[in-house]
Amino acid sequence: MATIKFPIVFSVVCLFLLCNGSLAQLLSQSTSQWQSSRRGSPRECRFDRLQAFEPIRTVRSQAGTTEFFDVSNELFQCTGVSVVRRVIEPRGLLLPHYSNGATLVYVIQGRGITGPTFPGCPETYQQQFQQSEQDQQLEGQSQSHKFRDEHQKIHRFQQGDVVALPAGVAHWCYNDGDAPIVAIYVTDIYNSANQLDPRHRDFFLAGNNKIGQQLYRYEARDNSKNVFGGFSVELLSEALGISSGVARQLQCQNDQRGEIVRVEHGLSLLQPYASLQEQQQEQVQSRDYGQTQYQQKQLQGSCSNGLDETFCTMRVRQNIDNPNLADTYNPRAGRITYLNGQKFPILNLVQMSAVKVNLYQNALLSPFWNINAHSVVYITQGRARVQVVNNNGKTVFDGELRRGQLLIIPQHHVVIKKAQREGCSYIALKTNPDSMVSHMAGKNS
Repeated sequence: MATIKFPIVFSVVCLFLLCNGSLAQLLSQSTSQWQSSRRGSPRECRFDRLQAFEPIRTVRSQAGTTEFFDVSNELFQCTGVSVVRRVIEPRGLLLPHYSNGATLVYVIQGRGITGPTFPGCPETYQQQFQQSEQDQQLEGQSQSHKFRDEHQKIHRFQQGDVVALPAGVAHWCYNDGDAPIVAIYVTDIYNSANQLDPRHRDFFLAGNNKIGQQLYRYEARDNSKNVFGGFSVELLSEALGISSGVARQLQCQNDQRGEIVRVEHGLSLLQPYASLQEQQQEQVQSRDYGQTQYQQKQLQGSCSNGLDETFCTMRVRQNIDNPNLADTYNPRAGRITYLNGQKFPILNLVQMSAVKVNLYQNALLSPFWNINAHSVVYITQGRARVQVVNNNGKTVFDGELRRGQLLIIPQHHVVIKKAQREGCSYIALKTNPDSMVSHMAGKNS
């Protein structure tokens, strides 16, 4: 009777497990776009009438303003999103804080620095990268300086960037430019990371938030303290190993400057000199634009195998305004750029995505609906005529959106958008990292 050698059996078993593991990974990737861990609304929702929103309340801080949209409205509560627009003046610092929901920030204007703090990650880290031929020809530079860069975990952003902020991750923002920063913050309250009630809550680690948590009409509290303010001075000083005087300073009992404070002499930071790496990456993306999807996956490694980006070195910002990176372009109509979890891996963590649309004069976007996400549309430039239809064939919105206005488009509702004479640009922030749309006409239908 013939016997089978152990190495052959072992090889067959390993091959079987490998094939099954690969198949399971492919199946999970193919179904993840259709499935979502996001919670639905706990209430019965009626999307019979949509409306354009503008901020209903503006609160002034020392170095900026915070503008609140009416999240007590049924549309915000049913879709589970909270929207805030912030203006940060030059040398203005948005104090460190974290939220109970994942947030996407779109920078409408200005530039600055942000510093998210991921738990368990060092305050500084070293990053290795390959240099260009021009850098290798530089004289008088040691080998260690050529290949290693030690710097703080700060991220520079500019107009057109999307910044991803996971729930519970503390962050701050500083304006080191000459013009105000204007940014729109969209927070997904129904994100699975939020295990509190479906309300937007900001937890500040410094200052006193005189805005309070007045995001809901029935929740009006002024002069909210930072999280240190609720502890006793004795226990806080003992826990942090600091003096009672320093503990009182952390509590900021008499600070009335608000959530955005002015740094009179500027903020001095140890900034990475090797931002050249990010520039090279963007140049590669621009140069490779127009290649096939398969080639892009080979170059960028779009398969999520856990080795592409570690948690501590994860990119938190990505520009969506670069015309060279547009996914759809029509020289007579405009361009569309998608930012999803494959292009921007941190979106898989925050469970959101973004789409930037630029329509030329009188350009028309064919009817479509969002398959697996709600969409928060914010007009950044120009005006557009918009119509939205529900499942009963009823028009639930028919009007014009202008710059600074916001429209929430629920999942599966069909929408048509047409730019007016001056054209139109808008950002759509969606509640799924791999949001998909279905068009009723055109080559994508």
